[in-house]
This record gives sequence, structure tokens and C-alpha cells, in this order.
Amino acid sequence: MDIWTKISEWAINAFYSVYNILWGDLVTIPLPGGSSLGLSMLVLILIPTGIYFTIRTKFLPFRLFPEMIRVTAEKRSVSRKDSISGMQALIVSTATRVGMGNLVGVVAAISAGGAGAVFWMWLIALLGSSTAFIEGTLAQIYKEEDPLYGGYRGGPAYYIHRFFIKKDSTRKRSVIAVLFALSGLICWCGISQVIGNSVSSAFENAFHIPPLFTTVILVAISAVIVLRKNATVKVLDILVPIMAACYFFITLFIIVKNAGQLPAVFERIFTEAFGLRQAVAGGFGAVIMNGAKRGLFSNEAGSGSAPCAAAAADISHPAKEGLLQALGVFIDTIVICSCSAMIMLLAPFGLTEGLVGMDLLQAAMQHHLGYFGVIFIAAILWLFSFSTFIGILFYARSNVSYLFGDNWLSQTLYKILALIMLFVGGLAAYTFVWDLGDFGVGLMTIFNMIVLIPLAPKAIDSLKDYEKNVKKRV
Repeated sequence: MDIWTKISEWAINAFYSVYNILWGDLVTIPLPGGSSLGLSMLVLILIPTGIYFTIRTKFLPFRLFPEMIRVTAEKRSVSRKDSISGMQALIVSTATRVGMGNLVGVVAAISAGGAGAVFWMWLIALLGSSTAFIEGTLAQIYKEEDPLYGGYRGGPAYYIHRFFIKKDSTRKRSVIAVLFALSGLICWCGISQVIGNSVSSAFENAFHIPPLFTTVILVAISAVIVLRKNATVKVLDILVPIMAACYFFITLFIIVKNAGQLPAVFERIFTEAFGLRQAVAGGFGAVIMNGAKRGLFSNEAGSGSAPCAAAAADISHPAKEGLLQALGVFIDTIVICSCSAMIMLLAPFGLTEGLVGMDLLQAAMQHHLGYFGVIFIAAILWLFSFSTFIGILFYARSNVSYLFGDNWLSQTLYKILALIMLFVGGLAAYTFVWDLGDFGVGLMTIFNMIVLIPLAPKAIDSLKDYEKNVKKRV
């Protein structure tokens, strides 16, 4: 065995050791009925943090929900022509939150944890809204001008930097901020590969189109958009509202069509959520954890991704962008993820029994809408995945700049790398690269959380100031 083989084996073993710490069951709690509740490091960090921020913001998701809607409906205005509005920043972050996880991930949660997982998904989303508010507000407070793309940039790498390094310091980078930025770039490369594979697989199943053909078209369209200077936001401005509205109204049609089943579906969700059936069967832990993980990983609150978009917004008050990002979590989980859940739960149980992933969702849609349902799911998955790819490359801008400085070469090279990963993923699924995405987002969360709690008082003060202004306005 040569030295390079030994080094590669050691690196892979070290990688999976850290991966298992982040995502594996760090603590196991025994439950009645012979089941157990396994808690990963990320769950142990994100849920208590969400509870803490919910209390500190005086239950912001409930108390200020009308204000979130009002800010969303505000007339778009920017002080600089080359900047984006708060609403556009919300659209970019929604593009990455509303991805294939809203389809395949919800299916996986319900398959493993039953209908009760939906309740825990909702609860975690409400907690995540408060975390998203803190992140979004801090991103605005610590944003800076972007000399390459125009407008503003920022995110966790920048507020981590300002936490550890004072303005008058000669140090150009913080170690923790560098680690966060690297983790983000690793994560988004992994996600690019997953996107390519998911899209090519869905089109092959629905239309029998060879993966190579689908992948070449996907990469070509993506390249035209991401390699242009400011095409990203313009495309997402159109794409995200259309795809989200289509999915929502199709689901609404299915719900109305099956309105008589709704009481039974909600009874099943709440009954199974508290383990009245699963406690006996020994699966109560699966109900809670699958719902919790789906909520945490879908809305991305705490991972530090969405603040990269929030910082780019040109908005009149930092707390406004925080409220918009909190609303983004609601849109992702309470609306879009719930749509996927309802599509499945309103289908006959016998029809979907034994099916998993896209097969389950496509079978449910075929029951509701015939073969059109299968086509619709394949098309909506393409849109969700495509918008996610465009969105994560918008996120990557600020991290690339933090690591390599303000130059077009590093920006372009990273975009080309992501496009290569998108192409490779469309042709084959490599488990290691999929795990790389999870590894990256796990590390991002850890590094982000190091400063999120100590910096939170600044976001809380911003919220208090904003609420004073709202009272004066009234």
C-alpha cells in the first residue's frame, strides 16, 4: 500500500468520524414502549437555540406575523441602482430553502416517522423563524459594499470576522470566519451534485429521457445565467414566485377535492405526533426526530446560508430584513412542506404503502391528477432544484470574496467548479459527494452558532428600535 493510499484512507476515515459526530446520534434517550430518541449534535444545538431566540424575541413568529406580511407588501425601494431590495433577498433565500428537500425530504420524514412527523416539522419551523430573524438582522447590521457586483454583501463570514477582529486591527481574516466560508463552498459543491442527480433521475422516471441529455440542458441553461454578472436575481424574481404559486394552488385544488378527508388527516397528524399509536409500536422517537430533522434541514435556520442573501438587501432597517427571513422559514415549511405532506396523506394508504422517495410522491400525485400529476412533479422538481442551484451560487459570492479577495477570477472558477459538479451529479450519484454537502452544512452551523448567541443582543436591540418606530407610525 503506497503512502497516498494510506493518506486518502486516513482522510476519508477522519471525514466520516466528524460526519458521524455532526449527524449521528450523540445522545440516546430511552422512551416508553421500547423506542428511543436519538439526538444529533446539530439537533442539540439548533432546537435549544431556537427556543432561546423565540423567548428573547418575545415569541416573534406569533406576535409579529402581521408585520412580516406588511413588510413583504411594502413598495420595493432601494437607495442604490446596483443593489437588491429586501423582497428580492427573500426570494433568493426562498429559492434555496424551497428545493428538492420539500419534495423528497418530506416524503422521507413521513415514510420513516408517520403522519405525526408533520406536527414536529411545523413546531421546529416556528422555532427556526426566530433564529432566521437573528441571522438576517445581523447580516444587515454587518453588511458592507460589494465592489465587484455592486450593492452590498455579507453574511456569517463577515459578522464572525467583526466579532473576533476589531475595525482597527491589521488582520485581514478570522480563522473561524475562514472555516465558515470554506464549509459553505464545500457544502454548495456537494448540493450541486445532488441537484444534478435528482433532476436527471426524475426526468428519466417520468419521461424516459436519458440522463446525459437532461444534464447537458440543465448545465447549459445554468451556465448562461450564473456566468453573467447580475442575471441571478432577475431570473429568481420570476421563477420562484411562479413555481411556489403553482405548487401551492395545485395542492389547494387537491385539498378542496378531498375536503371530506381533512378531519381524518389532521386527527392522524396530531394523534401520531404524540405517539399514542407509536409509543405502543416502539416508534415514538422516529416520529419526533424525523419531523424535527425535516424542519431543521429544510428551513436552514441557523446554518448561515440565508444571511448571505439577507446582507445583500438595501433596506431601510436591519430588523425588516430579519422579519422577511423569518417569513421565509414559514413559507418553506408551513406552506411548501405542508403541501407535500397533504398530497401524500390525502392519498389512500394502500396505494403508497411500501413506496419511498419520488416513487411515493409520484404515486400519490397520479392518484390525485392522473398522469399529469407525474409530469407535474417532475417539472416542479426541476424548477425547485434549478432555483436552488442559482441561489447557492448567489450565496457563494460573499464567501469567495472573503477568502480570495475581490477578483473575477476566483468568482468565475468557483462557478465553473459548481457547474462541473452539477454535470457529474446528473450522470451518476456518488455517495461521498452527497455526504460532503451534509458535512459542509453541519460545519457551517457549528461555526455560525459560535457567534450567533453572543451577537444576538445587537439583533434584539434592532428589533426594539424597529418596534418603537412602528408605534410612532401608528
